[in-house]
Amino acid sequence: MIHLPDPIQQPGFYADVPGKRLLAWVFDAMFILILCLLILPFTGFLALFIWPMWWLIVGFAYRTITITTGSATWGMRIMAIELRNSAGARLNLPEAALHTLGYTISIGSLIIQAVSVVLMCASLRGQSLSDHVLGTVMINRRARH
Repeated sequence: MIHLPDPIQQPGFYADVPGKRLLAWVFDAMFILILCLLILPFTGFLALFIWPMWWLIVGFAYRTITITTGSATWGMRIMAIELRNSAGARLNLPEAALHTLGYTISIGSLIIQAVSVVLMCASLRGQSLSDHVLGTVMINRRARH
């Protein structure tokens, strides 16, 4: 983690990140719902019978692809935050897939999700449980000039 901004010396990178993550999650949920509904006719509407699994499949693909292409989902981009790995670089496909898998596992268990939320609110870098396991961190995106 020596390549990441120090939360004590550079707190601006981590300012308000937990709240921004929550709002990004809301935006992402809306995007996933829209994608599910747009793709639904192409399944012959059969996905209605497996809607929770359909939501997970589309959400997993959405999160993995958007994190791979920009190190942030569309919701994260709206909130001006992005994921970085322990070397401070943007996430590649395997890292994005593992991060998404960690997120998917955490939403499947109330206890794991609660631990993750507590860690996001209490840790210096605002890391979730899967962030701690993978060495990833969510930071405020630098302003572009």
